[in-house]
Amino acid sequence: MTEQKVNIEIISIVDFPQGSPLPYSVLDATHTNAAYPEKNLEIRGGGYGSDAAAHPSNANQFYVLTDRGPNADFDGIAGKGKQFLVPNYTPSIGLFELQADGKIIKIKDIVLKDSNGNPISGLPNPKAFGGTNEVPYDINGQPMTVNPDLPFDEVTNPIKSNINGLDPEGLAALKDGSFWISDEYGPHLVHYDADGVEIARINPFAHDERNNVFIDGKQVLLPAEFTKRRANRGMEALTITPDQTTLVGIMESSMDNPDKSGRGSSLVRIVIINLVSGKIEQYLYRLDIAEHVASGIVAINEHEFYLIEHGRKFPLQDKSAKKLIYKINISQATDIETIISADNPHIIQQNDTFGLTIDGQTLEQLIAENEASWQLLEKLAIKPVKKTLVVDVLATLDYPHDKLEGLWLRQDGSLGLLNDDDFALTDTEIVDAKSTIEQKYLDKEKTIEDANRLYLVMPTA
Repeated sequence: MTEQKVNIEIISIVDFPQGSPLPYSVLDATHTNAAYPEKNLEIRGGGYGSDAAAHPSNANQFYVLTDRGPNADFDGIAGKGKQFLVPNYTPSIGLFELQADGKIIKIKDIVLKDSNGNPISGLPNPKAFGGTNEVPYDINGQPMTVNPDLPFDEVTNPIKSNINGLDPEGLAALKDGSFWISDEYGPHLVHYDADGVEIARINPFAHDERNNVFIDGKQVLLPAEFTKRRANRGMEALTITPDQTTLVGIMESSMDNPDKSGRGSSLVRIVIINLVSGKIEQYLYRLDIAEHVASGIVAINEHEFYLIEHGRKFPLQDKSAKKLIYKINISQATDIETIISADNPHIIQQNDTFGLTIDGQTLEQLIAENEASWQLLEKLAIKPVKKTLVVDVLATLDYPHDKLEGLWLRQDGSLGLLNDDDFALTDTEIVDAKSTIEQKYLDKEKTIEDANRLYLVMPTA
C-alpha cells in the first residue's frame, strides 16, 4: 500500500475538548472488583496507549498500540510472575479518527500475526530470546505449562513460553502502510505489513532465525548489551525519521547491565538503526532523576525528537508527579558505538557483552554508583543528547493519569498525548497466592476510573 494524499482540514487544538475518550469494548466482566466487592471488574479493550503514531496522510487519524494484554502481578506455586486474565488476547494496532466535534471513533483494528499469519500472544518469551523467567499464570491462578492438561512440574511439565510473544510498547507507522513495533521482552523490533503480518525482525540474538534483515550481506542486530534490559522496562518507544530511512528507539529505564547494580542510574540508551546502510548508532539520554522513565519518542527531523519523560505517579494522588515533554537533539551528542578502546588514563573498552565500559564498569554501574560520573563522561568527550523542556504537561493540562506513553505529532505541530489505562485494571496486593485485582482509579478515594483519553498540546519550541 502506498501513501495517498488526503486533503483534510485538521482539527484545531483550540476547538478540542481535552481528555476526549477513546471508544472501547468490554473484554471480560466476570471478576470481582476488589475495591467494591459488590461490583464486577470491567476489563476493557481498550488497553490502547502503549504508543501512538500519526497516519501518514490523514491529518485527523492516528494509530495506537495495545499492551500485551490484561495482566496482574501474581505469586503462585511456580514463583512470582503475571496472571494473564485474558490468556488468548492478541496485541493489536488501532486506527482512530478525531472528528470535528472532538469525538474519537475507531476505524479498524489490525491484529498482530507471526510470519505465517497466525495471531500472536502477549505471553513471555523463552530465556534464549529475551525471557526473564517471568512465570505466566492462567485465569485460575495456575501456571501456564507446556501440557495444560497436566499439573505443573519443573521437569516433566515446565512453564510454557512463547517465541512469538510480544509486549508491544513502541510504534512507527510508515508511508507504505507497514509498521515497526518495539517491545519490552527481547527487546525485539518487528516489522509488520499493513495487515499485521510479521515481515522482518531485529533483536540482539544472532541465533534467532527470524532476524532476517541483511544489508550488504551483514546481519543487522541490536547491540548485545540490550539483552540486559530490565524486566518490563525494555524498548518503550520507537519512531522513524521523516525520510523513512532510520528507526530510533529508546529504553524505558536504566538496564541491568551487567546486573541489578545498574539500576538506580539516570542513564537511558537511545539506539538508531539506518535501514538503508545497516549502521547502528547509540546515544545516552540523562533522566532528570533515576526514578523517571522515558516512555515516548517521535521524530521531528533526522536529528531532533520530542520525548516523554515522567514519573509513574497519579497527579491526583501525589503532588510530586511529573509529566514532561522534552525536545532532544542528537547532532552534538556522542555516538558511543564509534568510541574505540583507549587509556585516557581511564581505561575505555568496547565489551562484546556489556557494551562500552570505563575502568571495568558499565555505563549503568558508573552512573548508579555516582551521579557525578556524568561529568567524568563529559571529560572523556562522551556527551549525552541535549534536551530542552517544551511542555510541562501538568502545568498545561488537567492531566490525571499515571502513564503518559502515546505521542502523536500532528501536521500543525501540536502533540497528541495518550495515556495507557492498563485495560482499566490494576493489582493492589497478593493475598494467599491470589491476585487482588480492582478497577484502575485515578484518585485515592477510588471514585474516578481511568480510561484511554487524548489530550492536545502545543510545544513551546
